Amino acid sequence: MQQYTYATILSIGGSDSGGGAGIQADIKTISALGCFATTAITAITAQNTVEVIALHILTPEIVRAQLEAVLSDIRPQAIKIGMIPTGGHASVIADVLKSHPLIPVIFDPVMITSTGQQLMADECLSIIRECLLPQITLLTPNIDEAALLTGMPIQSLGDMKDAALRIVKLNCKAVLVKGGHLGSNILFDVYLDQDGNQEVFESVKIDSFNTHGTGCSLSSAIAAYIARGNNMPASIRLGLSYIYEAIAAGENVKTGHGHGPLNHFFDPQKMQKISK
Repeated sequence: MQQYTYATILSIGGSDSGGGAGIQADIKTISALGCFATTAITAITAQNTVEVIALHILTPEIVRAQLEAVLSDIRPQAIKIGMIPTGGHASVIADVLKSHPLIPVIFDPVMITSTGQQLMADECLSIIRECLLPQITLLTPNIDEAALLTGMPIQSLGDMKDAALRIVKLNCKAVLVKGGHLGSNILFDVYLDQDGNQEVFESVKIDSFNTHGTGCSLSSAIAAYIARGNNMPASIRLGLSYIYEAIAAGENVKTGHGHGPLNHFFDPQKMQKISK
């Protein structure tokens, strides 16, 4: 008798008590796209749609335990990484990933707050560059994070292309530089891989206050489409389309007093079964 498993994602990142970003956004996105979500939580935040009130960082040891518990029993078809609080966490994640080189890894580097504050210590950034980036299948920085990684200002589509090239030269297999923070009505996202394949994705900006967790949700969507059997270019296109529709579907909804969440479940998919 044919046996199946659910298309599974392992999400590594921080918890958002407001439910709009982080692990919560990952679980919603993964579930909405018909995949099974497993998690390894790196930090717990007390936050809402307006502000982050408190942060508690879990130890690298408990993060390793979560990773090993999941990976020893429920093999994911893709891994998504979000918030990495310290160099110790980056080292642990890099070490665990070495034992699973065939699983695609999507890394959305949570490095900069919306007000421009650097969240990640230089020591952590160095470990990510040296130990983690070579194991990443796709890096998805916004322009502020790409600027931090490359040390260059990014103010145009041309700058985004230059930044993508510099990031790939850091021994990163592929990068998607997201241009949503440029402030233009036309949004550009730039993809580049080590083979020189480049694609520029273009969309019209939706003027909505409900965009909290967009980066988390996009990287999770890409991971979900990969887990469902799509290649990287198709997964990015489908992921961007999903995010566009999720923003549009939640545009006129009021959640809290600040930046609200996307409508992750505008078109929920049935759980995807794949052959074992």
